[in-house]
Amino acid sequence: MTNISPLERCVREQLERYLNDLGDSEPRDMLGMVIGCVERPVLQIALEQAGGNQSKAAEMLGITRSTLRKKLLAHGLQP
Repeated sequence: MTNISPLERCVREQLERYLNDLGDSEPRDMLGMVIGCVERPVLQIALEQAGGNQSKAAEMLGITRSTLRKKLLAHGLQP
């Protein structure tokens, strides 16, 4: 593997560990699991960086404010 970011390397290592820990069990909804684990802290950091301003946070994330609000609700992050 060449030219991968430290974040990508970390995710890859953790997924390999997760699969190893599963043993003979079949993984289910891996993409949903990863997105759920990553999305919450990304939303939190964006809001912190934006000083709680949802419009600014949405702009930082490249999504609409309404999409941000839906994601905040889904993750139980409503103020």
